[in-house]
Amino acid sequence: TMYQWWRDIIRESTFQGHHTSIVQKGLRYGMILFIISEVFFFSGFFWAFYHSSLAPTPELGGCWPPTGIHPLNPLEVPLLNTSVLLASGVSITWAHHSLMEGNRKNMLQGLFITISLGVYFTLLQASEYYEASFTISDGVYGSTFFVATGFHGLHVIIGSTFLIVCFLRQLKFHFTSSHH
Repeated sequence: TMYQWWRDIIRESTFQGHHTSIVQKGLRYGMILFIISEVFFFSGFFWAFYHSSLAPTPELGGCWPPTGIHPLNPLEVPLLNTSVLLASGVSITWAHHSLMEGNRKNMLQGLFITISLGVYFTLLQASEYYEASFTISDGVYGSTFFVATGFHGLHVIIGSTFLIVCFLRQLKFHFTSSHH
């Protein structure tokens, strides 16, 4: 599905010139609505986690994390992953500014760094899952942890895939400061 969508978008915008200002406006509104829906998804996941952690029920033993759960040290892989995400935000911003300035080389470098950081984040997340002493079936703690981080990891994988397509398109000179 993604392949066909990209094929159509690339053909219509780059080769056929069908992306008028009205079409571009519709795509922008679509992206805004997508981002708003994602905020609501993640709000739900955080709500579930904080609801359970700030007021643990008697079924959880009245404590958080529940007895028998050994949470990951937040100053190890989670902190590194946070740093990787922040660095990827800096590198994609650099890529965008380079595109706007017409600096193709720096734009490609910024995209490559961002893609590499996305892959690194995904590998770190996989190692974190492997090393976790709990599973998704370990009550509310395990389920909220794995669903929220898995959903986020899926977004990073999809975002990295989109950036790879952008990188390949930029190699073929599809983007300019006025057409991107």
